[in-house]
Amino acid sequence: METRPMRADARRNYERLVTTARTAFTEHGTGASLDEIAKRAGVGSGTLYRHFPTRDALLHAVLRERIDGLLGHADALLAEPDAEAALDRWLRTYLAGASSPRGTCTVIIEAMGPEWAATGLGAAAGAIRAALGRLLERAQRTGAVRAEVDPGDLLRLANAIGVASERTADPGAYADRMLTLLFGGLRAG
Repeated sequence: METRPMRADARRNYERLVTTARTAFTEHGTGASLDEIAKRAGVGSGTLYRHFPTRDALLHAVLRERIDGLLGHADALLAEPDAEAALDRWLRTYLAGASSPRGTCTVIIEAMGPEWAATGLGAAAGAIRAALGRLLERAQRTGAVRAEVDPGDLLRLANAIGVASERTADPGAYADRMLTLLFGGLRAG
């Protein structure tokens, strides 16, 4: 199915909505009011819903650049000589960005469910899981990480750390401590 390119004014509205939503989600979390986002962007709610029929579609647009960066980072880390260190670096990078906007980790956990498979966020969660899976499998092949660890479970654990860290005074330090504990349990032998 062929799609027509957006008119210039529609493209400007789209970009304004994404920029405004990024700010609103950062300030108020992923549950920020969509009507308020439309108002702050200077468009009507109908315009917002024409571009983004669901909150998840808007969240996906806001997070797309970060997700693409994470996927590229995973691919680059596959060339690193130390597979365990590469996995550790990717998880730390993932969690460093996952706490903003607040609620992102919860959204990704939800998007991992089968009912989300046909959505943009569901596809993004699947791509993140697959990227993590490649890094995990490589670390498992070297014997650094236990063979029974599943990438979906590891991604859920990482997101759980992200959710918990959002509720602390120093999210970065908390996530770092929890990842250190997690890696202690992941190591083989």
